[in-house]
Amino acid sequence: MTQQGQTSSAAHNMRPATLGRGGPLVSPLGLGTMTFGAETDETVSHQQLDTYVDHGGTFIDTADVYGSGESERIVGRWIHQRGGIDDLVLSTKGRFAPPFGSHGASRRSLIRSVDASLQRLQVEAIDVYFVHGWDPYTPIVDTLNALESLVQSGKIHDVGWSNVTGWQLQQIISTAQHNGLPMPVAVQPQYNLLDRGIELEVLPCCLDAGISLTPWSPLGGGWLTGKYQRDKRPEGNSRLGDDPERGVEAYDVRNNDRTFRILDVQSAIAKRLDCPPAHVALAWLLSRPAVTSVLLGARTLAQLNDNLAAKDLILDADAIVALSKVSAPGLPPYPYEFVQDWCSVDVWQRLATADR
Repeated sequence: MTQQGQTSSAAHNMRPATLGRGGPLVSPLGLGTMTFGAETDETVSHQQLDTYVDHGGTFIDTADVYGSGESERIVGRWIHQRGGIDDLVLSTKGRFAPPFGSHGASRRSLIRSVDASLQRLQVEAIDVYFVHGWDPYTPIVDTLNALESLVQSGKIHDVGWSNVTGWQLQQIISTAQHNGLPMPVAVQPQYNLLDRGIELEVLPCCLDAGISLTPWSPLGGGWLTGKYQRDKRPEGNSRLGDDPERGVEAYDVRNNDRTFRILDVQSAIAKRLDCPPAHVALAWLLSRPAVTSVLLGARTLAQLNDNLAAKDLILDADAIVALSKVSAPGLPPYPYEFVQDWCSVDVWQRLATADR
């Protein structure tokens, strides 16, 4: 049966799209592996990988920092057992300090980091190598030159960045363009109905430069699944049950009126469409400009199966408008509202149109 809000052919349905201008084709739902080797053991991790591929997924994302390298090792052993991944796209990241991974984004650090990741992953090349964050101590031209060397050597195919501000991303883009160095095909930020901060600068910058977004935390650390309540601190086997102060999704940070206004609208749409709230959140994110692939991260196989079912949901215009309005963070009066009022046709208008 086709639900209201869906199409009978399921337009998402894991149909691939290109990362950036000339990057690899990836499925709209990617598999994030931050839990592997930390919250998820190797057996379940391999089951997740098998299940994801069986559902048509093609984009597997990890990092040298996940599980102190164990996530890459688990993925590498799965690749070895599978006999290779020529039909899939593999990304990893480097940047953070030892003992967890690479140290900064200097030539020395990145080359050593890539070599170590290749060994753990048991592959000859990394399809998309993300610099995991800005390095204030290394000139960006040096980082880009190192990445160019790695591309020329065949160790990586394309580059991306994660966790950057708008001015940092623009400096990366301008330096790459001016010097003929690798342009990012993707940026990997936090982005979801509860946190739309990248829309101020990062998203417009990506639209202008033709760079894809591959968001992490699409479900807001579990908040957008509907499992957390206003008057009851989380307990038991969940991310915030284990640690209510965990990261950007901490219970005391997101337990506020805005969050529950968003959850109320999301829940009503999910009820109308007869689907889980998480599917609504994922489908909304896939409707946003520049978003090419959304990274799913799961502790259990059941969670992954639940989220993969969202591939068939296409939100109708009324649902997208309702979610966008209730979650709109608003613009600071200056300079953003001031500048937007003067704009005619540019990326700000494209963003504003996506909210109507």
